[in-house]
Amino acid sequence: QVQLVESGGGSVQAGGSLRLSCAAPEYKYSSKCMGWFRQAPGKEREVVASIYTGDSSTYYADSVKGRFTISQDGAKYTVYLQMNSLKPEDTAMYFCAADLLLCSGPVVADIGTAWGQGTQVTVSS
Repeated sequence: QVQLVESGGGSVQAGGSLRLSCAAPEYKYSSKCMGWFRQAPGKEREVVASIYTGDSSTYYADSVKGRFTISQDGAKYTVYLQMNSLKPEDTAMYFCAADLLLCSGPVVADIGTAWGQGTQVTVSS
């Protein structure tokens, strides 16, 4: 199996910032859709943001627009999620996904999608 390498999670006070990173194998990165999902306890997994690495087009969930930014570094086969103005409601396990089937409206994974193990983000009041 292919598992993505995630980093950058942690604990932060409300209003603070974190940056998540996700590295993928080249064949799961180039001209593919990569995205970030999150899952809070007792809730369904939801898409946070996605980026198509071919042209850097992006998608954001309404709940994070204006606060989160997804970007990429093609030389490193890495995507980032810059999270600013964090709220307690952002507390969740964050998962990176590579080679998504659809990149927006909606974001859809399939059996070929590779996933990270998850990185915990905790925002305290």
